[in-house]
Amino acid sequence: MITIEDLSVNFGRTEAVRHVSLEIPDGEILGVVGESGSGKSVTALTLMGLVPEEATVTGGRILYDDVVLQEAGKPRDRALYRRYQGARMSMVFQEPMTSLNPTQRVGRQVEEMLRLHSLPAAGVAHGTAQGGGDFQAPIEGRLRLCCSRQERQAMKQLVLETFAAVGLRDPERVYGCYPHQLSGGMRQRVMIAMAIILHPRLIVADEPTTALDVTVQNQIMDLLREINEKQRSAMLFITHDLNLARRICHRIAVMKDGRVVEIGTPEEIFEHPREDYTRNLIEAVPGRMKRQRRSAGISQESVVTVRDLQVYYQDGSNSLFSRGKKTHVVHDAGFVIRKGEILGLVGESGCGKTSLSKAILGMNKEITGEIEHFSSRPQMIFQDPYSSLNPSKTVGWLLEEPLRARGKLDPKQAMTAADMRFAAMEMLETVGLTEGYYDRRPSQLSGGQRQRISIGQALITRPGLVIADEPVSALDVTIQAQIMELMRRLQEEMGLSYLFISHDINVIYQMSDRIMVMKEGKIVEIGETEEVFAHPREEYTRQLLRES
Repeated sequence: MITIEDLSVNFGRTEAVRHVSLEIPDGEILGVVGESGSGKSVTALTLMGLVPEEATVTGGRILYDDVVLQEAGKPRDRALYRRYQGARMSMVFQEPMTSLNPTQRVGRQVEEMLRLHSLPAAGVAHGTAQGGGDFQAPIEGRLRLCCSRQERQAMKQLVLETFAAVGLRDPERVYGCYPHQLSGGMRQRVMIAMAIILHPRLIVADEPTTALDVTVQNQIMDLLREINEKQRSAMLFITHDLNLARRICHRIAVMKDGRVVEIGTPEEIFEHPREDYTRNLIEAVPGRMKRQRRSAGISQESVVTVRDLQVYYQDGSNSLFSRGKKTHVVHDAGFVIRKGEILGLVGESGCGKTSLSKAILGMNKEITGEIEHFSSRPQMIFQDPYSSLNPSKTVGWLLEEPLRARGKLDPKQAMTAADMRFAAMEMLETVGLTEGYYDRRPSQLSGGQRQRISIGQALITRPGLVIADEPVSALDVTIQAQIMELMRRLQEEMGLSYLFISHDINVIYQMSDRIMVMKEGKIVEIGETEEVFAHPREEYTRQLLRES
């Protein structure tokens, strides 16, 4: 169905994709793995006709069946692509917060797929998210802005069914939410629902489970596999999680520096890799046999003490004069983070992990209970780096900003421009980037590179406490290992404390001295890492361990 022939894509003088050739037959799931910046996403975006204007196809071509979508030396045919995008091939993006319209409710955004691609009323009424409907081909070039009440109800019902199919609880409530009212994992599931609702022949999934906890990740994997089997939808599955690629893909292509260096079945790639690069990727996958023992003890001195904490959010309201009712999102939380300790926090998306961390940092004032800090200016590494980095500023400016802010708060710690530049350059090297990134902007970086800048921002002032909200979720396994090692080294050298939030049980196991498990806003279990993994007290904890 899809043929990519000798494709090369340039961004100015940078050759992002070099002579890539891939084929995706009907019904096949082709995985693409590799480090950040290896060309995985650029290949997918070029296939979808979504690369920015500064990108140039300098070689090769892309075909859908026998139709040439892209060809070197010819401009992109936008009218042609519009007939394919969404209806015949769709994409799940890596960062849902930047892909969803923040001013529209998510239900209407998913419903827009039905409006834009104009399904016949019967198809809307009788189709289901599980594949029960026989969807007809979209009517090309037609936009249905006016629908009858019956059609609107049918479209809404299909959206609700699709929300339920991707594991969103209370679909009716989610339908009426704005993106910022959902957790990162819930936003990603909305994006997946948008991609599958028309049952396209090709689904391009760019890190579709990055923000999801293990239980929902398994649900999504099962759902994608079911769609593949029942609908015979082909998939281009891009991931840095090699275990996921092994579970779901029929074939796997390994990319490095813009090239495909190896391609084969999962058995061939994992059991008999030909390239040293592939072997290095496999060896870097986090596992429970790789836990490093701490070289130094943990102080009993507390950096944060939390007692009987309740966290609320104000619900949205249509009234300009009403703040709406409060939603209780964290219940009766109590714990201590010790100096020099890494306290892991794990739980499903939407269970309250990020809400708890924002309350600790003072970013949410709708709380009761007590939070007592014994360190100054704690920092946070956010889950979604693209929405937390100012897109109009350079990487150098972004890294220097915490130093400028510290100098304004405490003139004794003010630094000269030269000193700040040197510190930023040093931090770039620390997080695994070269000095050449100093003058780039976030839009010119890969997802993993943006996450490294976000980590550098948090660490550059050497804070006493760092709350890391999924700090390695967007990174490939080799860089993930480097960043975790970096965070551990800095933590031991500087006596830092981390509240380390992750949905990846194996990452939590490697990083944490103690573990807290959250479910539905409550801390259900807390204990030493080895004890929790060896003898979990709660059934929910045992379930997380089984599914990881």
